[in-house]
Amino acid sequence: MATNAEIYYQQNAQASRPVKTEMPDAVKGFGALHQATMKAGALTALEKELIALGIGLAVRCENCIYAHVKASLAAGATREQILDAASVAVMMQGGPTYTYLPRVFEALDALNASAGNPGTESH
Repeated sequence: MATNAEIYYQQNAQASRPVKTEMPDAVKGFGALHQATMKAGALTALEKELIALGIGLAVRCENCIYAHVKASLAAGATREQILDAASVAVMMQGGPTYTYLPRVFEALDALNASAGNPGTESH
């Protein structure tokens, strides 16, 4: 059975098509804000992605968790850095965030498997 993360990575682009089609100005505006904010500045793109992941965990947004785990890895994060950022989110937000930690592992495992790196999943 597929995890929520695997489903997200397989279906999110298609699920977002109606939003892009019917709300192009909102998508364009948010996209511009995202690009301007997440590029390297005083903080590196990696640091910004880890912050975004922590916030996604704290507000319990599964899609945010999946998106920012993937973006963190793309920005060069290690599994250990992602898990360290997740632990900071738990320290700041407590139990409700703790219950979303499995989503981080699902994302890491789904992306690892899709990259052809089986056998490195750890829980």
